[in-house]
Amino acid sequence: MEILLRTEMSEAAKPTPAAQEQQNRFVEENLRRIFRQIYHMVGNVADAQDLTQEAFIKALQRSDQLKDGEKATHWLSRIATNTALDFLRRHGRYTFCEIDDAPEYECESPEEILLRGEQREYLEASLMVLTPRERAALVLRDVEDLPAEEVARRLDCSKATVRSHIANARTKIRKFMSRRRS
Repeated sequence: MEILLRTEMSEAAKPTPAAQEQQNRFVEENLRRIFRQIYHMVGNVADAQDLTQEAFIKALQRSDQLKDGEKATHWLSRIATNTALDFLRRHGRYTFCEIDDAPEYECESPEEILLRGEQREYLEASLMVLTPRERAALVLRDVEDLPAEEVARRLDCSKATVRSHIANARTKIRKFMSRRRS
């Protein structure tokens, strides 16, 4: 992914070696976190990879925003969230991947692999009953462990709205789980 980001940047403008180093460090420090954030929102590895790249390209096109590391990290998360939400709006709520693309765990028994896959499918299915905003709020709060204030900033809404999204999401997931058990 880093090679593609460099190609995109080189077409736009040739950064100085110091700026290039800063961009590389920024990508390395944030790549996994942004991928996880987007993956939990869209539920598909291939889409998450594409959207992660898109988010970094958007961020690196405005390299002047990278000077303050803490603000840049927050700004990148906001770009990633908006990129994922835009994708979900454009392409509907459901995404699937081929079974061959699913990661394999060599140290687990076949039973454990099956159970883990069922749990993952169950969790992904429960997340798909949520609206994109509810899913984003829940993932940022419960998976990424961000405070409600930070989630509100990233979703550009009030803290009360975040609490409402999370409460609605948890209620929907509880109902989903109780129907699945029955």
